[in-house]
Amino acid sequence: MISRNISFSFILLLFLTACTSNPLDISIDGIKTDLTFVNVDSTLFYSDSNQLMKRHNEFKKDIENIYAYEIGHCLQFGDVDDSTFYSLVMLFRSDTTIQRLEKYIQQEFKNKKEIERKISDGFSHLKYHFPKGKQPNNIVYLNALFNSGVFCTETEIGIGLERFLGETNEIVKRLPSQFYFDWMKKAMDKQYLERDVLAGWIETHYLEEVSGTLAEHIVRAGKIMYLTEAAFPNEDPSLILRYSKEDYQWALDNEYTFWKYLVDENLLFKIDEKTTMNMLNEGPFTPGLPSQESPDRLGQFIGWRMIHSYMEQNDISVSELIKLPYNEILQAYEID
Repeated sequence: MISRNISFSFILLLFLTACTSNPLDISIDGIKTDLTFVNVDSTLFYSDSNQLMKRHNEFKKDIENIYAYEIGHCLQFGDVDDSTFYSLVMLFRSDTTIQRLEKYIQQEFKNKKEIERKISDGFSHLKYHFPKGKQPNNIVYLNALFNSGVFCTETEIGIGLERFLGETNEIVKRLPSQFYFDWMKKAMDKQYLERDVLAGWIETHYLEEVSGTLAEHIVRAGKIMYLTEAAFPNEDPSLILRYSKEDYQWALDNEYTFWKYLVDENLLFKIDEKTTMNMLNEGPFTPGLPSQESPDRLGQFIGWRMIHSYMEQNDISVSELIKLPYNEILQAYEID
């Protein structure tokens, strides 16, 4: 009798363990990534003339697309010959605002070892779930002159370091308010750098664009957030969602209210670009809601909650998740 009770208890324990297993709780021991970190920003600003031109020609071959983005779109040099390029770099270096900006970048990102460790770990976690998934070859540090924080090509990821200097930085505070609103400056937080790198790559290379209903867009955004969480399973959910802890708690507390709003207003199956942008894009709050106290991107938040609800109810892998149609995930959504 005692033996039977022990056996039953053991089976029950196994059942409960299986039901509560976390697909993100994995080990990346032995999983390696082949990432090269390239500092274009430092090369352009600090190299001597010979080293500058040598690296310039190497960059044009080795990191062609991201380098073209930097010198063409960000620095506005265009496609010029070597002598003109050198003159433009010297002009760039002589600008006093650029000099201060570079000083702040060097101070804030003097040691990048921890950043590179976190990014490498993130891609190792992604590789565990997607052994044949696309991975970048190069992670490229840039001064993108506030054009973008993260920019992805087919094989590279550019990081505009100046976009992570923080809202209290002297130059960030002085950015023209008609182009850089306060909520944009607040978002320029170094703690989100690694998260943005993985989220940008996942959005670009792991999930196809959708052009249908708001529900489709919400579920796709939720998958992006969940895969980003898979890359950083030990990070706080607020960081994964790019929320302050207060905004994250507000979203949790008002999850049912927001969901009811989407249902009552018949928004889920609406095909409307403005509505989709309101629910998913960055801003001071989520437009269209009765209250302006909400954080932005509540559509991303509720999409992420939908994915968690589905994964808690079903025993599937992360790689299987991204293939699921949005309506299957939508129908399984349950608010705790």
